[in-house]
Amino acid sequence: MLNSLRIRQFKLWRDSGPIRLAPITVICGANSAGKSSIGQLLLMLKQTVESPDRTRVLHTGDSGSYVDLGIFSNLLHQHRQQQELSFELAWTPWEGEATIGDTESQQGWKGDELRFTARIRQDDPDGAIYVQGFDYTLVSSGQEQVRAGVSHTQEKAPSSKKGAYKLDLPDGTLKRRPGRPNTLSAPVRFYGFPPEVEVEYRNAAFLADLQYALEKRLQSIYYVGPLREPPKRGYGWSGERTEHVGSRGERAIEAILGAQAVGRQVAQHKGDNYHGLDYRVAQWLHQMDLVDSFKVQRIAEGRKEYEVLVRTRPQGPWVHLNDVGFGVSQVLPVIVEAFSVPRGSLILLEQPEIHLHPEVQSELGDLFVQAIQARDRQPGVPADDRDVQFLVETHSEHLVRRLQRRIAEGELAQDDVALYFCQTNQGNTARMEELHVDRFGNITNWPENFFGDDMADLLAMVDAAAEAEREDRDD
Repeated sequence: MLNSLRIRQFKLWRDSGPIRLAPITVICGANSAGKSSIGQLLLMLKQTVESPDRTRVLHTGDSGSYVDLGIFSNLLHQHRQQQELSFELAWTPWEGEATIGDTESQQGWKGDELRFTARIRQDDPDGAIYVQGFDYTLVSSGQEQVRAGVSHTQEKAPSSKKGAYKLDLPDGTLKRRPGRPNTLSAPVRFYGFPPEVEVEYRNAAFLADLQYALEKRLQSIYYVGPLREPPKRGYGWSGERTEHVGSRGERAIEAILGAQAVGRQVAQHKGDNYHGLDYRVAQWLHQMDLVDSFKVQRIAEGRKEYEVLVRTRPQGPWVHLNDVGFGVSQVLPVIVEAFSVPRGSLILLEQPEIHLHPEVQSELGDLFVQAIQARDRQPGVPADDRDVQFLVETHSEHLVRRLQRRIAEGELAQDDVALYFCQTNQGNTARMEELHVDRFGNITNWPENFFGDDMADLLAMVDAAAEAEREDRDD
């Protein structure tokens, strides 16, 4: 799980401060208050990791990427070119504990959290984007066990020639090969140790383990945006398995069919019965009172086209998905994503409540609660906790209220939720405040006008009604 994040000099954020990330993290606030920037940074790092160009420090985006953030100066707070963009990530290792080291030096370290920090610069608009430095830290019970990194040794942006960087490691950690000079070139992307390290040192394999841990963490981020594709009369599927519905929900039906093909089943908590993904989708659509029944079926034998049919009431006729309310197709990808992404994934959701009735918005809160508690299994793969995590940007008071209720009822632990409110100050700099939720579900530090000013609206309505009544008497 991604445990925390900190951003400096990125878009509206001069310094976000440490952001605690829980299994369910919800970010609220006014429009253009910096909420989306948090997810955008994570998606930019993900697309950089997945880019085939190992020399590109940051993949800021293009027409085919998850996000397109423009040129490097567009990323910087108030577009000040000389600033240093930096970010910090901390996450729990997949197995709960990480062990790194090598057999040659007999050194090894264990920890329950990995941390990564990077600092990136561009000295002038036409110059190269380069890594000022990065560090990996292995931590055990809050205590640093080992730190490994790279730092830039020159005052100006480096060229590709060697000698611009040095390793930052504990003394005696690495064993140099005889006759190899200490000349390191630029890192790989924003996080990879220079390629000469493996050549110059005999026991540097554990550094690759650190890189892989970060890559795996960032690659496990999945994003579903606010505008999902409208439903279709038919869906093509050639048998390719996908576990992600796509940023517009365009592959939701493929994800259901793929899960059916491999026999994957989901239980919503320990002790619950296991059922297929299609059953869980139907269950949630019914619970949200959107449809009575749901199914995906092949149009004809031997064809690769499928159709999605629903019943809006018991014993009613089966109709195509696009013959019912638009909200069904908009929430469908959110439900599928919650139970289809691989174990340990972080799901970024932007305004999942769009086009949904207030009661359905509340049910989204229950969906997230069940999803973080869910388990899955399939033939050849043992049953285990899914350990998914949600980072949700929302304007929905109903969603937040449902999470508060589940905390009060004891169905959701206080630490399993992190609620934040974003706003900007007069200097157009974003700031974030964590909302404190007690064990009764109460938010003890509600910001002013968090979801509008209900009391002011009510008083204004009463005053307007009284004035209208006076006018009627005068007439």
